[in-house]
Amino acid sequence: MINNILVTGGTGKTGRNVVEQLQQQGFIPRIATRNPMAPDTVRFDWKDPSAFQDAFEGIDAVYLVAPTDDFDSLGAMQNGLSAALDAGIKRFVLLSASSLEEGGPMMGAVHAWLRENAQQWAVLRPSWFMENLSEGQHRNSIKMESTIYSATQHGRIGFISAQDIARCAATLLTSPQVENNDHILTGPEAISYDHIAEILSRHLGKTIQHKCVSTAELAKRFRNLGYPEDYADGIAAMDEAISIGSENHISTNVKAITGISPVSMNTFVQNNIEAWKN
Repeated sequence: MINNILVTGGTGKTGRNVVEQLQQQGFIPRIATRNPMAPDTVRFDWKDPSAFQDAFEGIDAVYLVAPTDDFDSLGAMQNGLSAALDAGIKRFVLLSASSLEEGGPMMGAVHAWLRENAQQWAVLRPSWFMENLSEGQHRNSIKMESTIYSATQHGRIGFISAQDIARCAATLLTSPQVENNDHILTGPEAISYDHIAEILSRHLGKTIQHKCVSTAELAKRFRNLGYPEDYADGIAAMDEAISIGSENHISTNVKAITGISPVSMNTFVQNNIEAWKN
């Protein structure tokens, strides 16, 4: 039985929503963060082994979020993952991405490690976050320049909300059993940034444009936002892959796991409209 759950990245996009979902189910999750300030928080950093004992003690299951400042996810996390196994943690639910196959770069390598080492595991592979528009790399350009920059051309993406991802994570963290498998997660439709610009324009009452840039130009934009060079290059390359159809698909896994249909982009924009207002 799963009783005690650790949420790494517990104050981040999905982590804070996982915490909320678990609390609604009656759990009191331990929230792992680099700067613990509130009750039920614990100091944690994948690159600081001195934090592992307090974080992992008494834990049955852990939600895994890789550090966003390191392209080598397994290299950054492996000591902590081994410490978690040594502490007796049985279940792991990893946040990966639809574009990252098992054994591939970044969280793909962690996915392969879990298959080889963990007793119980699930890997969530969501498409791109809707929150990238409202609180991530696109928010300021939408708000200040009325522009979305991408290298996706007219490629379509099955955007999904962090809340839907978190609902899946909470279900898999607490279910009596998991299938030791990965789960592609998308919203209900695959849409382009051109379509998103139309939705934003309609709800904001002003014209939002999608400006296509080269992969190199996009990587430079990400570096200017403070992303490490290899990380910026990596996610810009994912945009290029989208332009040739890598994310043009949808799945029914959110409803299959949770029993609830995922939110649409139109509803997401309506619910978060204040994010883009001056």
